[in-house]
Amino acid sequence: MEKPLMIALDFDDLAAVTAFLDRFPDPSQLTVKVGMELFYQAGPAIITDLKKRGCEIFLDLKLFDIPNTVRQAMAQVGQLGVDYVTVHSLGGSAMLKAAKEGLKIGAAKASVNMPALLAVTELTSISNEVLKNEQHAALPMQDQVLALAQMADQAGCDGVICSALELTTLNAHLRPDFLFVVPGIRMQEDQTSDQVRVASPDQAAADGAKAIVVGRPITKASDPVAAWLRYQSAWQD
Repeated sequence: MEKPLMIALDFDDLAAVTAFLDRFPDPSQLTVKVGMELFYQAGPAIITDLKKRGCEIFLDLKLFDIPNTVRQAMAQVGQLGVDYVTVHSLGGSAMLKAAKEGLKIGAAKASVNMPALLAVTELTSISNEVLKNEQHAALPMQDQVLALAQMADQAGCDGVICSALELTTLNAHLRPDFLFVVPGIRMQEDQTSDQVRVASPDQAAADGAKAIVVGRPITKASDPVAAWLRYQSAWQD
């Protein structure tokens, strides 16, 4: 899919995921995100199930540890045959390079395509106040995210996770094929919940996002298929 809309499968077990996906006539049209909650409960079995359904898979574990540990973990992740994986950019360039090395090792061992490596910049739940007063970052948010994204690019990452509010800056300074994956996507009529730096699908598209992540507005909707189509229409148009 050229511009994927990634559905965040924030469920606590495989049965709930099955019930959700069974509502879609053709799950092979979907790109889905498996986060920590679901992967820690179901493990690699959830990846196997999603692959059988033909879904494109974003495994979002945000690895953040010393380089050797991340390399070894990514060597396991690289064997799963997923399409995207995440690390946290605050782990530094050595860790990011180690993550890429691990993915190459794992994908080669399993004879599968290597997933795109995405580096998380600043979580969309982080406000400027938290950045300054709790993380004690010297840079304002736009500059902080840009610096992390440039480091990720230089370390061999394929893209970053960022909010829509940083897209204009990132597009002006990074290569055209660098992936900008944007969570915190909400229609105006949907609640922001714990997201702080949010945007609508059409705003993200106009500002240069390459993919968006939508969770609760779709997964908690009374009609998830209709909600997915509504977001998909706003994103693709």
